[in-house]
Amino acid sequence: MLNLKPLTILHSNDLHGDFLAKEIDKDLAGGVSLLSGYVQQQRKESPNLIYCIAGDMLQGSLIDSEFKGISTIQIMNVLSPDVVAIGNHETDYGLTHLLFLERCARFPIVNANIFIKNPLTRLFTPHKFIKIDGMRIMFIGLITADVMSSIKSDNLISSLININDAAAEVGRICNAYRNTDVDFTVLLTHIGFEEDKALAALLDPRWGVDVIIGGHSHTVLEQPALVNNILIAQAGVGTKHIGRFDVIVNTDTNSVHSFTWQLLPINEKNCPRDEAMELLLNSFKETTDQKYGSPLSRLRRKYTHPDRYRETELGNLFSDAFATMTSVDVFLYGSGSIRTEYMQPLVTLGELLQTVPFKGKLHQLVFTGAQLKQAWRYILREEAFTSDHTEFFQVSNRLRMTWSREKQDFDRFEFDGKPVVDERTFLVGLQSFHRDNIDTSLGIPLAEVLANGPEAIIATNEQEVLIEFFSENNFNRTAVDGRITVK
Repeated sequence: MLNLKPLTILHSNDLHGDFLAKEIDKDLAGGVSLLSGYVQQQRKESPNLIYCIAGDMLQGSLIDSEFKGISTIQIMNVLSPDVVAIGNHETDYGLTHLLFLERCARFPIVNANIFIKNPLTRLFTPHKFIKIDGMRIMFIGLITADVMSSIKSDNLISSLININDAAAEVGRICNAYRNTDVDFTVLLTHIGFEEDKALAALLDPRWGVDVIIGGHSHTVLEQPALVNNILIAQAGVGTKHIGRFDVIVNTDTNSVHSFTWQLLPINEKNCPRDEAMELLLNSFKETTDQKYGSPLSRLRRKYTHPDRYRETELGNLFSDAFATMTSVDVFLYGSGSIRTEYMQPLVTLGELLQTVPFKGKLHQLVFTGAQLKQAWRYILREEAFTSDHTEFFQVSNRLRMTWSREKQDFDRFEFDGKPVVDERTFLVGLQSFHRDNIDTSLGIPLAEVLANGPEAIIATNEQEVLIEFFSENNFNRTAVDGRITVK
C-alpha cells in the first residue's frame, strides 16, 4: 500500500513593495492585507501548508525605500512566510544592510551560493528543513549572476554565477543528505523562468529535486512547466496573485504522486482582510503620505507603461527628461526601472518616486554609430521577443529605428532624421547598473566604449534629476511616436 500524504505550498515572488490594494471595478485587489488574510485563512484550513517567497521582497515602493527595507521586513514578519530566498533587489541597499535586515527577520532566509571569498564561506544559510506531518521538506535557495550586478564591486564576495555551477551546488547539498529521509525537495530560485528550465535539465534525478519555485522574470503561467520530471512554477509579480501547489507526496519514493496548481487572484472576493497588517501598513503610510503627498507637476493625461519590452509613453517621457537635463545626444533608460504601469495626470512627489524608485548615478559614455547599432541589435535580438529575462531600453526622441525580425536587421536607424554613420560619435547616457553591466545589457565590452573617449558621471542621483525636471516643467506632453518600431 502506498504511503501518501498531502502537502500544500503557497508561493509568491517579486513582491517589490506592492503593499497597497488597488481598486479594480469597484473591488479591492492585491495588497499585503488581502494576501496575508488568504495565507492565514489557508493555514487554518490546510494543516500541511508551507508559504514561501522566491526573492525580491524589497524595492518598488516609497514604504520600502523611505525605511530602507526595515518596513518591508516588519511587514513580512506579520505575513510570516515559512522560508524566503534572496533576490537581486535584496542587495540594493548594500550587502551589509542586507545582513542587518536578515537579523531583523523572524523567518528563515536561504541562499546556497553567495560566498565570502577567503576563506570560502557561505554568507547565508543554504537550505531549510521544514518538518510537517512526519515529512521532511527541504528548501534550497539559489541565485546566479543578477545578484552580482549590485555588489560586483565588493571584492570580498563571490557567487557561483552560472547555471552549471548552481546545478553542481544543488548536487552537493542533496548528496550530503542522501542518507537522510528527505521526502520532498524544493529549489527556491531567483534566476528567471527560462533559466529555471535550463537548471532543471542539468539536475541529476538521483538528487531528488521535485519542484522549482522561481522569480525574477515576473512570469505568469497557466500551468507549471515540467522539465526532467521537475515541476517549475512562478506567480507573476507583486501581490495580485499567489501560486498554489496541492501535492500528494509519495513518502515511500520521496516523489510527487499527483498534484494540482493554480494561480489565484488576491482580491476581496477570495481573501479576508488582515486587520493587524493594515494597522502596521497605515503607520508607515502616514509617514510617507505627509512627506511625499505634495503635488509636483501636471501631465496632459494619464501616461502608461504597460509592457517593458516595447516603446511606452512613460518610457519616452523619462528618457526625454534625462536627455534634456543632462544634454546627452541619446539616453538609454532601462525599461525595468519603471515600476508602475501608469502615472496619473496630477503627479505627486510620492507617485514619481514610486514609479522610479532607484537612486543610482547617471553616466555619459562616447559611442560610435557602429557601436550604437551593435547595442540595439543586441537589445532587439530574437530572445527579447521569445523570453522574459532580457534587458530592454526606452530611448530619447532624437534616435529612431525600425527593426525587422525577419531580416534580423534595421530597415532604418536614424538620428535627427538622418541615417546613423558608423564613424560618427555620440554622447550616450546610461544608468549605473547598465554601465556596470554593459556587456550583458548592451552586448558591448566596456573597454571598447572607453576607447572612444573618457566617460563622465553626469548625475549622482537619477531620482533628483527627474524631480528637478518635473518641478520645472508642467503639462508634459508625450506619446508613443515610433522611436522603436518592430516589424
